[in-house]
Amino acid sequence: MSQPRATKVLVIGYVWPEPRSSAASGHVMQILDTFLQQGWDITFSSPAGTGEHRADLTALGIREVPIELNNSSFDAFISELAPDIVLFDQFMMEEQFGWRVEKHCPDALRVLETSDLQSLRHARHQRLKERLKHSDDANDFSELFAPALREEFELMADSDLAKREIAALYRCDVNLMISEVEIELLVEQFKLPRNVLHWCPLMVDVPVAPPTAFVDRAHFLSIGNFRHAPNWDAVLWMKTAIWPLIREQLPTAQLHIYGAYTPPKATALHNPAQGFHVMNWAEDALQVMSAARVCLAPLRFGAGIKGKIVDAMLCGTPSVTTPIGAEAMHGNHPWPGAVALTAREVADCAVRLYRDEVLWTQAQSNGQKLLADRYRQSEHGPALIKKLVHCQQHLPQLRSHNFMGSMLRHHHHKSTQYMAQWIEAKNKVPL
Repeated sequence: MSQPRATKVLVIGYVWPEPRSSAASGHVMQILDTFLQQGWDITFSSPAGTGEHRADLTALGIREVPIELNNSSFDAFISELAPDIVLFDQFMMEEQFGWRVEKHCPDALRVLETSDLQSLRHARHQRLKERLKHSDDANDFSELFAPALREEFELMADSDLAKREIAALYRCDVNLMISEVEIELLVEQFKLPRNVLHWCPLMVDVPVAPPTAFVDRAHFLSIGNFRHAPNWDAVLWMKTAIWPLIREQLPTAQLHIYGAYTPPKATALHNPAQGFHVMNWAEDALQVMSAARVCLAPLRFGAGIKGKIVDAMLCGTPSVTTPIGAEAMHGNHPWPGAVALTAREVADCAVRLYRDEVLWTQAQSNGQKLLADRYRQSEHGPALIKKLVHCQQHLPQLRSHNFMGSMLRHHHHKSTQYMAQWIEAKNKVPL
């Protein structure tokens, strides 16, 4: 008796994954690993160039196939591949390739991996810029943190980015959401059907070995890809407001800042005399996190959940962040460190954790419990597979109950198809 054919998955990535550079790529790799555990047949494609820290997918048994934007070669490729599931990594890939997938593989389950709501992050960034424009107070940003969902909706709704992103979510059969707050925003304010949204946070294996002890650690640490605007903004806030307040209380304190793709504007902030060290990319982020005593993540805007804070918990490193950093991360659990509203609060909380071994040890314990309760791969991986299989089995009903998505696909895919074909024809005309 022949074995059933393995499920074929095509992942269309905005970039080739770099899990050691960004949490978004880390999440994609966790999803790929979940598929591999099922024995699924995976092809990863992207129109992007290759980054210097990209993962070796072929070593994992995943085919890598470069693709081009606005090129009908993709049509032949996907027709021959005939995937059962197509996963778009970020909504821009659904915008570019969604019509081609629907035309050539109409029965393939269309899944969108969001990482975070980009339109929410962008709207919060605009709000911060307005605040900075109209006030020179570098300390208190509490009015920016954790507004009501209706306020977030009103902040986002008029933007072109939100209209594009929300439309892509409607057009897909399943959307993988990393943040429960964003799920509620989409359901309550943007009126997406709840059954097209699936909570899939960062998925990790909880460490068995005890983490490094308080006495064996030193220094403060901050980490994050410099191409991600919230990370760069946090570095600026630390440099101008938070770090001087910490050094007032701990004159010999050292802050080590790691991040991929460090730009010259960041290295220009390097100042060993002030204990402010810009260290560039970390070859092993968990190793440097395990050596630090306190992780600083003072985010003034952002969305999704924070990979650096999950890494801190994995390493048993207490963290100090803002309500933006803590959003959707801890449920009813106590925070593994401190959540602060102002530069002064961030500094004071960081110093207390750095000095107080009892407080620090309790924060570490809180992190271990939080990881076990909310981020286990052994729970979220099977839940993801169950959701996708269920949607495959009930795809006609799922689509019939999402008229808005069907309508948006009809209008968007036609206009995108004609634009793509025009660009392709134009590119073939000799100069």
